[in-house]
Amino acid sequence: MHDQQPILIAGGGIVGLTTALYLHRAGIPVQIFESVREIKPLGVGINLLPHAVARLYTLGLQTPLEKSAIQTKALNFYSSRGALIWSEPRGIDAGYPVPQYSIHRGDLQLLLLNAVRERLGAEAVHTGHALASFAQDDEGVTAHFVDRSGNPVGTQRGAVLLGADGVMSRVRAHFYPEEGTPDYSGLILWRATVEAEPFLDGRTMVMIGNNRMKAVVYPISQEAHGRGKSLINLIAELPVPMELPPKKEDWNRSGKLEDFIAPFEAWRFPWIDLPALFRRAETIYEFPMIDRTPVARWSFGRVTLVGDAAHAMRPNGSNGASQGIWDAEAVTNALLTHRDPVQALQAYQAERLEPVNQLVLSNRQTGPERVMQMAEDNCPGNCTTNCHCVSRQVLEKVAANYKKLAGFDVERVQQILG
Repeated sequence: MHDQQPILIAGGGIVGLTTALYLHRAGIPVQIFESVREIKPLGVGINLLPHAVARLYTLGLQTPLEKSAIQTKALNFYSSRGALIWSEPRGIDAGYPVPQYSIHRGDLQLLLLNAVRERLGAEAVHTGHALASFAQDDEGVTAHFVDRSGNPVGTQRGAVLLGADGVMSRVRAHFYPEEGTPDYSGLILWRATVEAEPFLDGRTMVMIGNNRMKAVVYPISQEAHGRGKSLINLIAELPVPMELPPKKEDWNRSGKLEDFIAPFEAWRFPWIDLPALFRRAETIYEFPMIDRTPVARWSFGRVTLVGDAAHAMRPNGSNGASQGIWDAEAVTNALLTHRDPVQALQAYQAERLEPVNQLVLSNRQTGPERVMQMAEDNCPGNCTTNCHCVSRQVLEKVAANYKKLAGFDVERVQQILG
């Protein structure tokens, strides 16, 4: 693409910021517009799988990631009785050329924001600018922005508009006005972080339970690890019939321990006491597990979708952010390859849409976490320390198939690094 108008990015989250870094490295001017006035380190833990880490390394972010994140050594699956079903090495320990990282979402966003401001300049990031509307013609896109009170704050002209504005994307809603709220899975997640003594080796992620109730626990802070502690990310998951509120602000709210802890009271194992950890948390957040039904098109002329705006997925497999980072690379490469921005966005869509849509649907079937339900279905109930009710061959096949589907088998990660 040889148009000197900037690329406009609606959304200053993980995917929007990563896309800006890719575009800047390619020599393409870019401007980012974020609705909040001040970007703060909000949220809880997130996983960066090796295919995302490799891409972030190519952007020169290895050092800040190493300082902030935990290098995940293994992913362990346990039954609801605490019996080990399957332990799968991860990252470097699985033969990858780069680690898998667990990190606080807010730390990752600030890490990316700092890099954007250092490389592109502070003037490239416009906070307090929510996308209100846009229109395109043969020469570019005109985007109009408002503050959170709805007051106009500016108009920007650009060559292309990228919707990196999340699951409630204004850009997506423009093209799919009848879509409405995301699809609710019927499951609520209660999430928290707490500093405590390390469990297991201090670098392992664990999943416990089955399709009816589950817990996900992993450490997310290298700083805490250096002090001999763990900042632990906690997730408890239970089915709750409800209608999804229409506003996103009503989803991520403070949760109460008594709303979910009773079914987990027995989950006190020699290597972790889940109820005790949740009781130590200062704040618990309640959030519905949601996704979006895949659509057949992301790109419309000079406008396209990236990240959750394109393919919001359930967290099974820990793949949402990693797929968005892949989008950032793919859309940049397409804009470099094709002189015509419209052709570029069509090429980006042709590369990414179908495989990611398949992943969204796989995650609805619980992704690689299905091994826990497989063990539950096949276990007579007498497994205590280890569960051998599903063959290792089957477990390895489930893990390998998901890696290939999601694009993070070792061979493909090596290709990213050249």
